[in-house]
Amino acid sequence: MPRSSTYRRRRATALAGLIAVAVVAAAAAGSLNGASDATPSIPRGAVVLDVSSATIGRPIPAGFVGFSIEYSSLYAYAGRDPAAINPTFVRLVQTVNPGGRPVLRFGGDTTDWSWWPIQGATKPGGVRYALTPEWAAVARATADAAGARLILGLNLEADSGLVAGTEARELLSRLGPQAVGAFELGNEPEVYGTIGWYNDAAGRPVTGRPATYDFGWFLHDFTTVGSALPASVPLAGPASGAPVWVRGVRRFLAADSRTGLVTYHFYPLRRCYTPSSSPVSPTLAHLLALQAATLPADIRAAVQAAHARGLPLRLDELNSVSCKGQSGVSDTFASSLWALDALFHMARAGVDGVNIHTLNDVPYEPFAFADPGGHWQASVKPMYYGLLAFSRAAPPGSRFLATGIRHSVPGLRRWATRGPDGSVRLVLINVSPHHPLVLAVRSPAPATGSATLQRLTAPSLTATSGVSLDGQSYGATTTSGQLGGAAQPQTLRPTDQRYVVSLPAASAALVSWR
Repeated sequence: MPRSSTYRRRRATALAGLIAVAVVAAAAAGSLNGASDATPSIPRGAVVLDVSSATIGRPIPAGFVGFSIEYSSLYAYAGRDPAAINPTFVRLVQTVNPGGRPVLRFGGDTTDWSWWPIQGATKPGGVRYALTPEWAAVARATADAAGARLILGLNLEADSGLVAGTEARELLSRLGPQAVGAFELGNEPEVYGTIGWYNDAAGRPVTGRPATYDFGWFLHDFTTVGSALPASVPLAGPASGAPVWVRGVRRFLAADSRTGLVTYHFYPLRRCYTPSSSPVSPTLAHLLALQAATLPADIRAAVQAAHARGLPLRLDELNSVSCKGQSGVSDTFASSLWALDALFHMARAGVDGVNIHTLNDVPYEPFAFADPGGHWQASVKPMYYGLLAFSRAAPPGSRFLATGIRHSVPGLRRWATRGPDGSVRLVLINVSPHHPLVLAVRSPAPATGSATLQRLTAPSLTATSGVSLDGQSYGATTTSGQLGGAAQPQTLRPTDQRYVVSLPAASAALVSWR
């Protein structure tokens, strides 16, 4: 990073700290002058923020944060030996699911690129990955080790009840009904008629469906192919990210009574087929814009429609930038702040869970693994810290609390929850790269006791390393999957019945009290 940027950041951070120190100094000065009962005052210019006592929205479900993994990347994360599943991967999955059962989805592009080989049957043209008994054994061992439920993608683009039905029966028999939560039929079928499924002998792209393929045609395929699947497992779908298809959620739910889980995908920014001038092109500024963290209105309406039918809705494919992410954006500390804010937006909209999509060796993966000498080690990426901060701020059963400020503050995002144990947690996010903030926070009841402050920080928004949460870090690599170093929480005592919180630029804070 240029020296001038480093200087500005250090100066801004120091300024925020000096304001907080000034509060303490004022109290000390009063004591020296004989005013032993003097109390610090709220710093001039502090952002006044009130936290309401009334809960709003639905409780945050257990297992809210899951992961979506391409079929071909299972071995890269879990290993190849069912008797020795990568324990570091398992711990990282479980850490962001306190008190809940994780949900792992296998699918993505490889949903329609995979099949379970069928003796005597011709392999469909678009299939390039074979599911095997060995793959199923590793998947089952992974689910057992993590205590996870699985969403398994099945090939719909092949348009064959035999192909999808064979996949489903083989996977169900080998993984067991205790592990399989749903079969998701197809992946982003809105592109079946426009994006090539494979190339012919002349190198020309061949689509899985005609260019006229539409939502109505998909509903027919979903019902027809779905009828060949085991009836004991609910179906998930439509696994789409297209706004027009999202708006068809009621038609989708009316078309097949076996649907037990509604799934959609969301990437706020797009790398493929997107000009640099577009507001959804992958830049740091676009990622930290409020729009990138906010759930589109179409999906919010789909949430309501699913809940009206008594069905959950998961965003079972979510990440920062489509088409495998963007270096310099998806792998930076900015993605950590985006993930923390976005998960709150999703939960507040009523989404029942998210699955962060990943595959091996791409910019947006939350972690990467290696096993030199047979000993697993992980490289934990910045985005994972945002997921971890969310799990601390919103444990299962938490309810949202309203917050209010007297005037809009650019760059500030705030979320408050009350946990099942009565604890109030306030998340403050400053996405500004240069401007620190000081906030004066009033709790639902007059603040008399102390509060605890944990910080999420990094050297800069563009940092790809050096991230810490409450002073702890996974370092360059970890073999345990546990945060290293001593936790460094700060204690806040009330000033005029408010907690004064300094919030450096490009950072987040978690304040909690009873």
